[in-house]
Amino acid sequence: MTEADLPAVMALERATFPLDAWSEGMMRGELADQPRTRHYVVAVDDDDDLIIGYAGLAVAADQADVQTIAVLTERQREGVGSAMLTELLDEARRRAAQEIFLEVRADNPRARSVYERFGFEEIGVRRRYYDDGTDAIMMKRKLDG
Repeated sequence: MTEADLPAVMALERATFPLDAWSEGMMRGELADQPRTRHYVVAVDDDDDLIIGYAGLAVAADQADVQTIAVLTERQREGVGSAMLTELLDEARRRAAQEIFLEVRADNPRARSVYERFGFEEIGVRRRYYDDGTDAIMMKRKLDG
């Protein structure tokens, strides 16, 4: 992901997370830390050069965090999110992370099932984590070499 991608990414961010979307400033801050501590990718539909998803990773020492992941609603269930998550896991391994963490909304069972399919396990709950009062489920996965 580059700054040139931000208009499309921010439109997708607001559509996907209407209650707690990141600001453009927050996203620019994340991109400014690439490649030092961040790794952001976009998924592009080759037919019309449209950004259909994006994902981001933060890595510090031997820990990684999935910062965000989003896919256009009409393109979900096509493997786009799984492909981006695979890329984030691969990047975390390249950076020698031993564990990877994430938070997912408690009211998003579809995302939770994807993460569980990728080997993430629930490790706790952050009560009222999101702006609308929804809890966040904390998940973790160990990374093999």
